[in-house]
Amino acid sequence: MDPLLSVDPCGLYCAAGDFHVDPWRPVPRAVVTHAHGDHLTRGCGRYLVAHDGRTVTAVRLGSDARIQTAPYGETLSINGVTVSLHPAGHILGSAQVRIEHAGHVAVVTGDFKAAPGATAAAFEPVPCHTLVPESTFALPIYRWPDEALVAADIAAWWDDARQRGRTAVLFAYALGKAQRLLALLPDPLPGPVFTHGAVERLTEAYRHAGVHLPRTHHASSYRADNPDHAGALVVAPPSTRASPWLRRFGDVTTAFASGWMRVRGTRRRRAVDRGFVLSDHADWPGLLRAIEATGAERVLPTHGYTEVLARWCRECGLDAEPLPTAYAATLDDEEATPTLDDEAHDTGDDEATP
Repeated sequence: MDPLLSVDPCGLYCAAGDFHVDPWRPVPRAVVTHAHGDHLTRGCGRYLVAHDGRTVTAVRLGSDARIQTAPYGETLSINGVTVSLHPAGHILGSAQVRIEHAGHVAVVTGDFKAAPGATAAAFEPVPCHTLVPESTFALPIYRWPDEALVAADIAAWWDDARQRGRTAVLFAYALGKAQRLLALLPDPLPGPVFTHGAVERLTEAYRHAGVHLPRTHHASSYRADNPDHAGALVVAPPSTRASPWLRRFGDVTTAFASGWMRVRGTRRRRAVDRGFVLSDHADWPGLLRAIEATGAERVLPTHGYTEVLARWCRECGLDAEPLPTAYAATLDDEEATPTLDDEAHDTGDDEATP
């Protein structure tokens, strides 16, 4: 496996420092890459997260959680092991975990996005001996289009909906993707933007952390008979697709933003009118560039197409094998989890859907 990391029943464990990274079950000490439900487990004794991610982590865990933060790049000692957090580019506060002990360095990327964006600190490759990268989209077919082109397509789709007297409903994961989409909207806004309660709560956390986002309105304030609300854009979690909640918006056209939209037929299976290829994860070229930039000798892919990425690494002369995980990415969620219903948590507010 690795001199510093092993897998135990609770997840990825550093025995030398007696802590877990993104544990699957509650543990005494957790170092967490970011606040998505397949990386942030409730009930841990103590959490270490990047300073930028404190607001969204607190929203997810509640006020009773013991959360310690550290700025990117600052070194800490945990039982004699040196730990630091470095930007991952995935969502607000997402971090790679660098672990150093006895001359060996291991880096756990968590989910990461190689391309820069407006709502998360840009990914920085961290030199190491052992790299544990995510592999959600580790297939050559996954190559992302230019973000500006996607933003233009979304703006054109919204404009077409307004001209037809329809409400544009854009489905996006409540934490991270929704805020990134809001940041891509035209300035000035051509119409009002309404957000589902789960999206609005986390968008406010982004604003509190200093991220500039356009004005939004809680969806409960939408009125079909209000002329000022005509031609609106609604941003909501994917779990609302077939729910009665959508009826308040009348005649709608729907779209979904996800890296999975890169595969033909996925839009049809999601039962939406449009699909926009936009992911907060690295695509295939981004993964390969990131691995090469670290200079890692050992690569342990996790969470996704692990064997494909491990095989590519071995063909390049690296020591590589898949790292077991309790989670697997699916077409339903870029942050999928078989044991934690993160979407249910996202919609667990006054707008909860059955």
